[in-house]
Amino acid sequence: MNLVVKIISGVYQFLWGDLITLPLPGGGSLGISLLVLMLIPTGIYFTVRTRFLPIRMFPEMVRAMTEKRNGSTGNAISGLQALVVSTATRVGMGNMIGVVAAISAGGAGAVFWMWLSALIGSSTAFIEATLAQLHKEKDPLYGGYRGGPAYYIHHFMEQKLGGRKRRYSVLAVLFAVSGLICWCGISQVISNSVASAFQNAFHVPPLYTTVVLVILAAVIVLRKNATVRVLDILVPVMAVCYFLMTVFLILKNITVLPSVFRRIFQEAFGFRQAVAGGFGAVVMNGVKRGLFSNEAGSGSAPCAAAAGDTSHPVKTGLLQALGVFIDTIVICSCTALIMLITPESLTAGLGGMDLLQASMEYHMGQFGVVFIALTLWLFCFSTFIGILFYARSNVAYLFGDNWFSQTVYKLLALAMLFVGGLAAYTFVWDLGDVGVGLMTVFNIFVILPMSKEALEALKAYERRG
Repeated sequence: MNLVVKIISGVYQFLWGDLITLPLPGGGSLGISLLVLMLIPTGIYFTVRTRFLPIRMFPEMVRAMTEKRNGSTGNAISGLQALVVSTATRVGMGNMIGVVAAISAGGAGAVFWMWLSALIGSSTAFIEATLAQLHKEKDPLYGGYRGGPAYYIHHFMEQKLGGRKRRYSVLAVLFAVSGLICWCGISQVISNSVASAFQNAFHVPPLYTTVVLVILAAVIVLRKNATVRVLDILVPVMAVCYFLMTVFLILKNITVLPSVFRRIFQEAFGFRQAVAGGFGAVVMNGVKRGLFSNEAGSGSAPCAAAAGDTSHPVKTGLLQALGVFIDTIVICSCTALIMLITPESLTAGLGGMDLLQASMEYHMGQFGVVFIALTLWLFCFSTFIGILFYARSNVAYLFGDNWFSQTVYKLLALAMLFVGGLAAYTFVWDLGDVGVGLMTVFNIFVILPMSKEALEALKAYERRG
């Protein structure tokens, strides 16, 4: 067991640790990890190649939400439903735990760098989602379509090897396995977070919370097509309720907003941190947590994007780019502002969920603590359902189209959900980060040379008017 933990920790450090350290004025340094080194330049490249699509085509992203299912295949989901599934995992733990971690470690300035990573991440999300649409396949088990990075990586490698058909591609297999590992790790983090929140808010023993969580999840994920129907209801309700509640609290404290935004920009550019040597922490924590939250480039969301039945692949890409905006610019910002409009004297020295709960208690009394616990439960629950939707295509790629392998993975994820609620293993967090990190490496390696297909599709879409 110790060897496994050491391997996971070693791979985590390689992916997320400081690969390059740049000295900064004032005695500080800027540590850049492998994943940041891959994702940020890739996002900038795609932003330029798409001619700043997140800004230029934002109205078109919103219009794409109104398109209904194309109707070409039975049981297929619409592009909007695919957005709902990906939003279920994006608008999840990252919006609370990720934002709290960013501000705890990097201060208010980390929020600005989260915004920036979302802006350039939208272009990456567009490219990978459009590629998923271009390379999707019919799903003989669930109906509709399936696909994602495992499938477009496979097609890419076939082309590189002379077009000869193969059952597997090594790179696609590595991506699919990394995804399944990642989602098992996240399952444990989900239940652990929910059990801890309920114990703090309601003094409910973790065992009771975990059993209820697992039973509810099993009822949904073990049924053939219940996942999308549940998320269609759950995601809009939870996101809108959380958004309205936080906006109400922000407007209630509107007089302090100018000073909050001033603080964000001052700390973002290190006016205070450069002297103290903390500028690198501000930038990297904002960027890392922004990428963790919106998932752009990791290859997760394309697993849902491929299932969308839209009239043009680009429409799915636009919807997934919009999903990054909803996640980081809207929901994450709400969480950040709630904490930053709280008097610093009340949150000094606090970190993690204690920081968020203290902020909500300041704004709403004890009900604030309860509200955050319930919201975290909904966010995490929807994340679990969403990642099992992602897993469908990866399991099918690895083990073929059969209900046995699909059910076995669901049972494994449910077992991880149960274990995570009862015991907090720190390496489990690393396991999830290692999985998503490896997915990102394999995905970025392929979408860069394949991006020409998505860019040509974008040109064709714009010519069509």
